Amino acid sequence: MDLLLDLYLTFARVGVCTFGGGLTMLPILQAEVVDKKNWSTEEELMNFYAIGQCTPGVIAVNTATFIGYKKKGISGGIIATLGLVTPCLIIISLIATFLTTFADMAVVQHAFAAVRVAVAALVLNTVIKMWKFTVKDKLGIVIGVLALLASFFLKVSPIIIVIIGGGIGVLLPAIRGAKGK
Repeated sequence: MDLLLDLYLTFARVGVCTFGGGLTMLPILQAEVVDKKNWSTEEELMNFYAIGQCTPGVIAVNTATFIGYKKKGISGGIIATLGLVTPCLIIISLIATFLTTFADMAVVQHAFAAVRVAVAALVLNTVIKMWKFTVKDKLGIVIGVLALLASFFLKVSPIIIVIIGGGIGVLLPAIRGAKGK
């Protein structure tokens, strides 16, 4: 199959299965892109995902763009992105058309409540996977706990937390290198 068509169809499948946003897509993306297609390693996927969180836009779209670009350049990035968003646009258009009519029905309210619980479980799954993959030492635990505390209790902006985390990641090897000399 042509790689561009394969990129489109693969990311369309991911787009159809991704409920709850970018955090919930990571297990699906890993299954499709890493396990089935071998388009990326798990480490590369985590790096794309982390960069996708730090750049403007939707994490899922950014990650699809990065992977598509890696496989087929600019056209691959565009096609992978289109594949991811096409099902979302169709689904949200259908929901918008019918939601106002059915939103107050008890069965719809119960369905939404169940979907929210499922999405929370998927987000927790992603957090656990990312924690296991990214936290490699005691310093990682300290940074993670401090970021959580700063976010949860001090209400520090996620942007500030990401910038500080990135700064520590850049400066720490230089500091460790200077001490080792």
